[in-house]
Amino acid sequence: MSAPTQTIAVTGAAGYVGARLVERLLRDERVRCVVGVDVQAARVAHERYVHLRQDVRAPLADALRSHGVEAVAHLAFVLRQTRRREEGRAANVGGTERVLAACAEAGVRRVVLMSSATAYGARPGATGMSEEAPLRPARGFAYAEDKAACEALLRRFAAERRDIAATSLRGCVVMGPGAANFITAALERPALIGVRGADPPMQFVHEDDMAEILARCVTEPHPGVYNVAAPGAVRWSEVVAAAGKPLLRLPAPAAYGLAQLAWLARLQSDAPAAGVDYVRWPWTVSTARLEAELGHTFAYDARGALATWAEGRLRAGPA
Repeated sequence: MSAPTQTIAVTGAAGYVGARLVERLLRDERVRCVVGVDVQAARVAHERYVHLRQDVRAPLADALRSHGVEAVAHLAFVLRQTRRREEGRAANVGGTERVLAACAEAGVRRVVLMSSATAYGARPGATGMSEEAPLRPARGFAYAEDKAACEALLRRFAAERRDIAATSLRGCVVMGPGAANFITAALERPALIGVRGADPPMQFVHEDDMAEILARCVTEPHPGVYNVAAPGAVRWSEVVAAAGKPLLRLPAPAAYGLAQLAWLARLQSDAPAAGVDYVRWPWTVSTARLEAELGHTFAYDARGALATWAEGRLRAGPA
């Protein structure tokens, strides 16, 4: 067996998906060292792991260069929408801009951005969207707006630096034991809302599958944009049932109005009314490109990924 040669950096390394990617990379015989970057303390202890506790907006190029980093997986992102919109945008979009600049300065060969299928937006007929579909995030839903803005930065970066393989992974909702994202946050509420007459399909991907695909793209050159979603889909009403919560089906104006009122009154901190779009309209994607070019075989389908979250939640007991 040849000696490992690659050093990979992961921003957001202490996050839910980031920590699983770090663990997956440390099992790869090609990887000599993993450099994690996060404002939080390390969640992984390993002789081949180095943790930099810092904001991604802080200078990073020197550290990438000194560790000989060959590729960067950029996962650092503020998931929960802040009420100070510019503050969140500065962290997400400004942080991405700083990371890309550091990669160019340090001579990194590959960059992988963890994007989101929410950037397509949810609307009537938005099913099976390919990577060529326009990005139309729901206006006011900061998570999706910032993901779309980060992708715009990566497109410009890729056009200017053709010597660097730039990959964007538009993932659907990642699920697994202990999953933490905008959907699981909503599912912890006492009751969930739905729009009367609407029950859109939702896609999921298991954390192990997501970590595997990220690892493939950061250790091998796979430039371009790839949708990431496990086979199948689950209706919103079924997702709510899996969480064991009641679903309040409201007329559309009432659903949007209630969500906005709860946001303004600080009764919920997930999203303003724009978030209702994602439980009213479909936003499913095609993974034909991923299957054709990466040949990934999913360990879990969408329903199975959701089930692992529900089972993990039951084992954990009441929060």
